[in-house]
Amino acid sequence: MKYTTLPNTNIKISKLCLGTMTWGQQNNETEAHEQLDFAIDKGINFIDCAEMYPVPANPKTQGKTETFIGNWLAKKKNRTDLIITSKIAGPSRNMDHIRKPLDFSKKSLEDAIHKSLNRLQTEYIDLYQLHWPERNTNYFGQLDYTHKEDEAWKDNFAEVLQHLEEFVQAGKIRHIGISNETPFGVMRCIEESRKGKLKIASVQNPYNLVNRKDEIGLSEILQRENIGYLAYSPLGFGTLTGKYLNGKANENSRINQFKQYSRYASKQAFEATEKYFEIAKKHNLSFAQLSLAFILQKKFVTAPIIGATSIKQLSENIGSVHVSLSKDILKEIDAVHNQIPNPAP
Repeated sequence: MKYTTLPNTNIKISKLCLGTMTWGQQNNETEAHEQLDFAIDKGINFIDCAEMYPVPANPKTQGKTETFIGNWLAKKKNRTDLIITSKIAGPSRNMDHIRKPLDFSKKSLEDAIHKSLNRLQTEYIDLYQLHWPERNTNYFGQLDYTHKEDEAWKDNFAEVLQHLEEFVQAGKIRHIGISNETPFGVMRCIEESRKGKLKIASVQNPYNLVNRKDEIGLSEILQRENIGYLAYSPLGFGTLTGKYLNGKANENSRINQFKQYSRYASKQAFEATEKYFEIAKKHNLSFAQLSLAFILQKKFVTAPIIGATSIKQLSENIGSVHVSLSKDILKEIDAVHNQIPNPAP
């Protein structure tokens, strides 16, 4: 395994982060523990979860992912060897079962953090993130921003960061991050840090071969301001493994099971995926490993978050850390990107 330092911290993390959002829905607790054992044995020390997991959101399963991890931690007694993240859910019409209201008030943060700590059976969370913004903006498949003049949200970045800092001072969380954020949100956090508020360590956003929109405005900010970038959905819900092209995806695969996740199913996304698949095939590379190696070689990326439903998939994904793409391969990838840019934002 390769390691790096999470920006603005002294935390050493593996260059691959283990994603967990299938645990409790597509994976049972035994399978989750098997994945944890395998990943840690391969050198991964970075585990990402959220209070809303597993995905899709469901009142019957909410919190199971953290519970599975907590039971494993209690059994292994290796908490200090690991870096664990979690997230508080922002406003959503479909998640009132988590709490009402879904916001980032001190009361909601108190509720979310303590419930996550209890489920994880730990005294602290290494990186605590705001899962998505409270305000109206473009995320979860929206490429363009549409302003709403009647929006109820008022700028509360300073207040939210102050609350988070209080939890850091209390020892409940060590560092803070944001997720599904835009350049505006990141810069507002940076502005507040220059006024004395706690600086964010990272941004967790979707990033993969068919969704490179964060290269446009966000990547410069990340590098100039020394902010980490955690790339989720690096394989586009499995589409960038090629299994949906060659018919190897079984009926229990994510997209076949949850039809609402359609961002990677457009004609343009399918066409781009085929072209990237051909590049991998041409160079005798695993498509999954090419997809992940591309991300690993981006300077602004701190770590991609890999998820799997089987040990076989997880092993292949972890193997990507040892794959290096040549300049010629990267040029071929960019040629496809220039032809079909960001078909699955």
